[in-house]
Amino acid sequence: MTVAAMSTTTVAANGLEFEVDSWGEGDRLALCLHGFPELGFSWRHQGPVLAELGYRVWAPNLRGYGNSSRPRERAAYAMTHLLDDVAGLIDVSGARSVTLIGHDWGAMVAWFFAMRRVRPLERLVIMNVPHPAIFREALRRLPQKLRSWYVQFFELPKLPEFVLGLGGAAPIGWLIVLSASDRRRFGPEVLDVYRRAAAQPGALTAMLDWYRANVGGGGMAALLRTGVPVIETPTLMVWGEADVALGKDTTYGTDRYVRELTLRYLPGVSHWVQQDAPEMVNAMLAAFLHGESVPSAD
Repeated sequence: MTVAAMSTTTVAANGLEFEVDSWGEGDRLALCLHGFPELGFSWRHQGPVLAELGYRVWAPNLRGYGNSSRPRERAAYAMTHLLDDVAGLIDVSGARSVTLIGHDWGAMVAWFFAMRRVRPLERLVIMNVPHPAIFREALRRLPQKLRSWYVQFFELPKLPEFVLGLGGAAPIGWLIVLSASDRRRFGPEVLDVYRRAAAQPGALTAMLDWYRANVGGGGMAALLRTGVPVIETPTLMVWGEADVALGKDTTYGTDRYVRELTLRYLPGVSHWVQQDAPEMVNAMLAAFLHGESVPSAD
């Protein structure tokens, strides 16, 4: 089997420019949204597999990340703008059908995108982020409040940039590898990709402004106040159980908000699930996208 080659291009959408890693071709788009403090690079194990399944795969560096556009205003990172970015990327792709795949912040954007039905979706895949309504409930309870302590730190002015920027943004790599389950997956060459991107001028502030605009700034709460429609798109939720930031209990009750939900847990796998256990994640993705029974981790 020939592994699909990756290319990196710049795509203009929603008035911004996005650096996009891509694999495959055709009019079925698999749009992969990364989280903090990652990049489209975090989908390097999934891109070739999705291309072999017949998808054109786009893994953009989202606004503020890598060499994509980096607006300076904090409000530019509010959820409504992030949804517009996804819609713009889909529109410019010209795709006939779209499967939206998200991890961490990318998964939060994907939840809202499907919930608001901004564009039609064929499939939705969520990795290690709870449904927004469930997360809102979980944050009212002490266990998740304690797990989410870092969010309050990220909302402070300037200090987070100083701390995360030490040593050429070395702490960005530490955040990942020290909470990973299989640290062999995150060698120096991998962590250096994330570190160098975060060390670019203004990058850390832009990355942190996702938190500041949507948590402290109320970007997500404002959208939730308009209602929580049930998601009709067939959805696969993949969850690494060894997530240090998000408890497994934040997945409970997701079926109240998703009409057709498949939920699979990966015991002993960290928050960085698609990089930590790519073989199992890819097997789950392939089965789900083929309409087959999704295997469990055991």
